Amino acid sequence: MSVAENLKAVMDRIASASKRSGRDPSSVKLVVVTKTVDHDRIIQAVNAGAVILGENRVQEAKEKIEALGKTASWHLIGHLQTNKAKYAVKLFDLIHSVDNLELAREIDRQAAKIGKVQDILIEVNIAGETAKAGVVITGTPGLVREAAKLRNISVKGLMTMPPYSEDPEDSRSYFRKLRELAGTIEKENIPSVSMQELSMGMSGDFEVAIEEGATLVRVGTAIFGTRS
Repeated sequence: MSVAENLKAVMDRIASASKRSGRDPSSVKLVVVTKTVDHDRIIQAVNAGAVILGENRVQEAKEKIEALGKTASWHLIGHLQTNKAKYAVKLFDLIHSVDNLELAREIDRQAAKIGKVQDILIEVNIAGETAKAGVVITGTPGLVREAAKLRNISVKGLMTMPPYSEDPEDSRSYFRKLRELAGTIEKENIPSVSMQELSMGMSGDFEVAIEEGATLVRVGTAIFGTRS
């Protein structure tokens, strides 16, 4: 199948999962993950209707954006090193992976330099896996409160990546936990903080994520095939 056909199939699955859970399909946005994908296939995806592109690395995104232009909205979904924040604020509309206050402060500092308020999500290590980035559940509300004090960033919600499993149902409890955590934070009514976005679910489990409240699903393999 072509990139366009794969993209349409994913969009159809998003719509079906949304309707199953009594949600408007337009409440779920597809982040098309372009990590290691060549320019031609990215253009095919954009021409077929992709409006958000997700990159894992700042340098790879920079090269692609310079080559392709801002043909779509670009999101950073991978780990961000503090020393790359100055590039990230120039390239990305949304950074999904803020997991500590030092990084939030540096993004704020760099965004202020270019007169931008940078939208961010707080990355939560929902299962407490030692090998994964993300703030632990208990530390998340505190990080959100501190990040909210920074004038040039805007917290828009949470992101997570559950433990890998072949069975999408294994991810459900983790997605539910993220949604519940967002609800808890929402009740605090922290100024300038919104929990409108939940970035969760990838090629193997995005339908379950939608059923549990995802508003952003990050899908690459189901559109472009397995990476070499």
